[in-house]
Amino acid sequence: MSRFSLADLPDPTGRTAVVTGASSGIGLVAARALAERGARVVLAVRDPEKGEAVAATMKGPVQARALELADLSSVRAFAGDTPGRVDLWVNKAGHSLVPLSRTADGFELQFGANHLGHLALTNLLLPRIRERVVTVASLGHRIGSPDFTDLQWGRRSYRPSAAYAQSKPADLLFAAELQRRPTRAGSLVISTAAHPGISATNPMRAEKRPYLGFRVEKALVALVAQSAEEGALPTPYAATADLPGDSCAGPDRLWAMRGAPAPVGRSARARDGSAARRLWEVSEDLTDTRFPLGRPQPSSRERTHLRDPSTQGLA
Repeated sequence: MSRFSLADLPDPTGRTAVVTGASSGIGLVAARALAERGARVVLAVRDPEKGEAVAATMKGPVQARALELADLSSVRAFAGDTPGRVDLWVNKAGHSLVPLSRTADGFELQFGANHLGHLALTNLLLPRIRERVVTVASLGHRIGSPDFTDLQWGRRSYRPSAAYAQSKPADLLFAAELQRRPTRAGSLVISTAAHPGISATNPMRAEKRPYLGFRVEKALVALVAQSAEEGALPTPYAATADLPGDSCAGPDRLWAMRGAPAPVGRSARARDGSAARRLWEVSEDLTDTRFPLGRPQPSSRERTHLRDPSTQGLA
């Protein structure tokens, strides 16, 4: 079986791609690859000055625009200022392994930026998206799951790694529900997901982490990690390969920790359809956004009320 490389990307000439978190790491590699192949690329970044500097290093029509996913007012402003159609949308930006922090709207930072910000932005822009949405997760989906009783870490003892692990299966549940809803509404938009396996990305290179667990994890990761460029490959693969909706791309060897990009499996918790629907509904309430393509009629099984209103408030 042939190995995928950036040279294998289909010709995206004439298409418009938006990549969040495109000023470094996986987002930068994906954006650069699409731009070099002829796509019009928008870098959606927290730091516009840094984004402009990165855009200047890329070939083709590339622009940087400010987007702070940890602030829903910024999300709405970005959506409102996005004209015309978008062919490809890549949800990559986020925060990893940070001390307890809150978004501008009061959400726990990793869940708020990694999941809620992307869901809100996708809901706002979905009528303009024509081809595909890619959501970037991580192997954290294997060890975490959304705690619907305390999504914002108001009652539990906060642990950065556990909060990160909660946000990553949330990304995969979001990607799955993003396939189900447009399909039932008659849309041809495809939703896929990707993860880098174990790679030397920014979270693994971070210095001065104060807790022993991170230092041990960093040492173990170094034994199997592939380069940041190799870890980035599943994202453009998920964005352009001939894949069915609700696919997940990742490395093809060593339990999806390293190797060439290929379709890979997900943990049972990241495939739970009931949890995906519940998370979407709770997240819509928290962000005050709604699926814009018309409400698909639920099946008789789905009419069961899945939400507990007590879980929807902030801590």
